[in-house]
Amino acid sequence: MGMTMTQKILAAHAGLDEVQAGQLIEADLDVIMANDITGPMALPIFREMADTVFDKDKVVFVPDHFTPNKDIKSAENSKAIREFSKEQDLTWRFEQGKCGVEHALLPEEGIVAAGDCVIGGDSHTCTYGALGAFSTGVGTTDVSAGMAIGKAWFKVPSAIKFVLTGKPGPYVSGKDIMIHIIGRIGVDGALYKSMEFVGDGIKNLSMADRFTMANMAIEAGAKNGIFPVDEATIAYMDEHTTKPYKIYEADPDAPYDDVVEVDLSEIRPTVAFPHLPGNAVTIDEVEAMDPIKIDQVVIGSCTNGRMEDMRRAAAILKGHKVNEDVRVMVLPATQKIYRQCIDEGLLSIFVDAGCAVNTPSCGPCMGGHMGVLAAGEVCVSTTNRNFVGRMGDVDSLIYLASPEVAAASAIAGYIANPEKVGDMA
Repeated sequence: MGMTMTQKILAAHAGLDEVQAGQLIEADLDVIMANDITGPMALPIFREMADTVFDKDKVVFVPDHFTPNKDIKSAENSKAIREFSKEQDLTWRFEQGKCGVEHALLPEEGIVAAGDCVIGGDSHTCTYGALGAFSTGVGTTDVSAGMAIGKAWFKVPSAIKFVLTGKPGPYVSGKDIMIHIIGRIGVDGALYKSMEFVGDGIKNLSMADRFTMANMAIEAGAKNGIFPVDEATIAYMDEHTTKPYKIYEADPDAPYDDVVEVDLSEIRPTVAFPHLPGNAVTIDEVEAMDPIKIDQVVIGSCTNGRMEDMRRAAAILKGHKVNEDVRVMVLPATQKIYRQCIDEGLLSIFVDAGCAVNTPSCGPCMGGHMGVLAAGEVCVSTTNRNFVGRMGDVDSLIYLASPEVAAASAIAGYIANPEKVGDMA
C-alpha cells in the first residue's frame, strides 16, 4: 500500500521502509522548538534526563509570547531560556529585538525546511507544513525528551486530501480559504489526521497563504497540515536556508480517509464568528446582517503577521483613518518584517491611519498583553483562535478574519467588506 507525504517523512525518520496509519513509531527529530511559556516548564524535566542537549544545532528557544516581558514572571521565564541557551551553547539564540514570533521566525531564518520532522512546544508548530515538512505541536514532556535524545513517539496519522482548484479572488487569501475549509469539515473534522493539500490551485497560493493555512490545521483538530514542494517552495528555501532538504511526494495509491474538493475561485472573504474558528460566515452574509460594531482590530500573529499580510493591510488603510471608536494593533511577526515595513513606508501608512504599531510579539493573540479585551468588547483579529476568553475577558467577542477584512473593518467601525473600502467615508 502507498503512503501519504506525512507517512513517508515519518517512515524515513523512523528508519522504516513504510508505515501505516495507527502505527506507533519512534522518529528522529530535525528541530525541537519551545518558547517562553513552554520552554521553562521543559527545563526541570530535561535536567532529570540529561546534562546536555542531543544536538545544539537542533534545539531552539524563542521568547515571543509574553515579550517584551509584561511582568516579573514573564521576565523570569525569558531569563530561564536565555540562560539555558547560553549554557548549552545553542546555535540559535534569539532575544527580544532580534527575533519575532516563532512560527514566522523559524522559516525566515532557514531553521526548518522540506522533509524535516519537527516538534514544538506550541500547537501552531504545524505551520512548517507549508514547506513540505512534518511539524506538529507537542507537550512539555515530549519537548524535554526531544531535547535530550532527539527522538519522539508518534502514532502515524491517517490523512484527508484537500484538492485545491481555481484561483482565489483579489481579496481572498489563505485565511479566508482555511476558515472556509474548517467551516465545511468542523473543528474536529481532521482530528489526529494529516491535512494534505494538493491540486492545480496551489500554484495560485503564495507562500504566505500556505503558511497561514498550515498554521490553522490544528484548528480542525489535525495532527499536521502539509503542502507539496513546488517551484515557489524551492524559491523560498533558496532565499532563506542553506540546510539540505528532501522532497517527499505522496504515492499515487496513498490511502485517504476522505477527499475534499475546494474551488478557490468560489471562496469569498470569510469571517469566523465567536467562539470557534469553524463558525464560517461569508462577507456577503455579514453585510446582510445588522452592522457588527467593533472596538479593536489586531493585525499580526503567526497566522497573518508576514510581509505580504502587512502589505495587504496597508493597501486597504492607505489614505484612510481608523474609525474614532476603534483601536488597531499592528504587530509585524519578525524584526526583519518590521524593518521591511519601515523601508517600504508601511509603518507611516499605519501610523497615519491611527494604528498602534507594536514590536514583534504574540501579544494580544492569547490575551497576553498589548491589546487585551475588556468585558463586552468586540475584536476583529487576524489571529487563529476565537475561543471564549482567548484575548481577554470571557465576555469579549473575537471575529477571525484576513488582513484585508480586518483593515476594512478598522476604517468602517464594524465588520466590513474590503471590496468596498472606496465607498467608505
